[in-house]
Amino acid sequence: MPRRSIALLAPLLFPAALAAQQRAPLAFVSNEGSRDISVINTATNRVVARIAVGVRPRGIQASPDGRRVYVALSDEHPNATSRGDAIAVIDVATRRVVARYDAGSDPEQFAVTPDGTRLFASNEDAGTASATDLRTGRVVGTNVVGIEPEGVAISPDGRWVYVTAETSNTVSVIDARANRVVTNILADLRPRATAFSPDGTRAYVTNEVSGSLMVIDTRTHQPLRTLTLDRGEGKPVGVVVSPDGRRIYVANGAAGVVTVLDARTMRQTARIPVGRRPWGIAITRDGRRVYTACGLSNEVHVIDTATNTVIARIPVGTRPWGVAITR
Repeated sequence: MPRRSIALLAPLLFPAALAAQQRAPLAFVSNEGSRDISVINTATNRVVARIAVGVRPRGIQASPDGRRVYVALSDEHPNATSRGDAIAVIDVATRRVVARYDAGSDPEQFAVTPDGTRLFASNEDAGTASATDLRTGRVVGTNVVGIEPEGVAISPDGRWVYVTAETSNTVSVIDARANRVVTNILADLRPRATAFSPDGTRAYVTNEVSGSLMVIDTRTHQPLRTLTLDRGEGKPVGVVVSPDGRRIYVANGAAGVVTVLDARTMRQTARIPVGRRPWGIAITRDGRRVYTACGLSNEVHVIDTATNTVIARIPVGTRPWGVAITR
């Protein structure tokens, strides 16, 4: 039977497989160069849609319920807020931009609270972090943080917001209940991203220029230790923790590898070659797959966490930056 005929009959011959593909989580990839979002079906690892956003997208996160994807947008004019600076809201079902929220000047990265009601974004030009009420779309608070803030992460209980600042080499800790900065943690050179352990007791911060990973005790907001990765030459950016809390995955942009660490011993257990300049990284809810955006390869590489091998290389847009996976 011709291949085209088999493809047409596939929904009839394999209805269960088709249903599984339709229910599979989606990976949304922000493409900074082509100014659009690629949508990947994680069951097939194929791009199923492209969403134009008009300006450069960078930070990208899914809502806790998986119905929305938020994308940080910014124009080409630093130190000034314009209509191009916003958080775009994508409806996952229709794959359309349905709203744009003000988030201050040049938002780069952000995080959504576990209850889905607020969004905290870093404003790189202004040196602030702004909080947006997602029910009204209004900015409800702004805090002065470090110089050139970058990564934003929120603890699993929603209490603490960690904001890294690449020029002051600090991590600002915001009390989300009081909406104020309670302390600043000195990091290595150019801290970029933070990931919390599932139990919220640890935070892991990548330091790009130092090529290191800092471990923070979130009960005291004090550093516990700092590990050098890839001989200090890897330039790490993205970091995620497995759902069971046992493994840490770090995207080393300059080395073109994803480093895997045992969270208990903090020893390296694998070094996985991927594409050029992996930055954004995300893990599926079941912990079986890791997706990393390889910005100079214009691809997303998919890692099987059981074997620590790349099982797919997916062409996306130009200069992919971040990855968010729906649940």
